[in-house]
Amino acid sequence: VQLQASGGGLVQAGGSLRLSCLASGLTFSSYRMGWFRQAPGKEREFVAHINFSGGRTFYADSVKGRFIMSRDNAKNTAYLQMNSLKPEDTAVYYCAARLGDYDIRRPDYWGQGTLVTVSS
Repeated sequence: VQLQASGGGLVQAGGSLRLSCLASGLTFSSYRMGWFRQAPGKEREFVAHINFSGGRTFYADSVKGRFIMSRDNAKNTAYLQMNSLKPEDTAVYYCAARLGDYDIRRPDYWGQGTLVTVSS
């Protein structure tokens, strides 16, 4: 199983980025997908997750209204559209996959991470 995250980069505050997570080696539609992030010196934290079909999404309060998570099961890919970025969004972003209805915060698989840097 491999989760390949991409799309990170350097952006000014107020800007946007879209992260992608391409999954392989698993039945993608059977997994809930999530995004987490880890800022320097801090613990990894939950950002968002999405159900199997993409019909339901859940967000951390810190990103609600600014980030949108989606998925394309035909492409085995999950996305995180990040708008109105703030310097405090600077972190390494990880995608994760969880089989079934178990806690997304304890995923079965992690991606390798992609760095997002927001300058003020």
